[in-house]
Amino acid sequence: MSRRFSLVAPATLAASLVAVAAFTPTAVAGPLDLAPLPLSSLLQEQEQDRLTVTVVDTNITRADGTYELSCGPAGGTHPESASACARLDELAGEEKDPFAPVPKGQMCTMQMGGPATARVTGTWQGRSVDATFSRKNGCEISRWQNLVPVLPAARG
Repeated sequence: MSRRFSLVAPATLAASLVAVAAFTPTAVAGPLDLAPLPLSSLLQEQEQDRLTVTVVDTNITRADGTYELSCGPAGGTHPESASACARLDELAGEEKDPFAPVPKGQMCTMQMGGPATARVTGTWQGRSVDATFSRKNGCEISRWQNLVPVLPAARG
């Protein structure tokens, strides 16, 4: 019985595939035959990167505050939205996570880059972001500088 089933099953599968193929349209697809993505999908993709950037104690006139940054297209209240989005795109292309904290145990120079602090929250590359930044040592200064102009080029 099992031997007969093993011979019949492939034949049944083949017949099913032929039947499905018979009902599948065979017209040659031209460039206009492709179904466009729904507008809602395009808008959702375009507004994927939405961040809130809060910066304090930069010692730069008008740099402190809370700014909204949206990318794709660049916009929001961020003073350098186009440049900030370009930098985030560059980092995404390098497959780097600019919001990752300094790894635990990392050796950092003991230099002070000033009292500036920042917090970035929102969504970037489809994932949630909640990152804090400071300039309390060499590693943190480097991490901050990596995100300029998303974060202002703070002075010590």
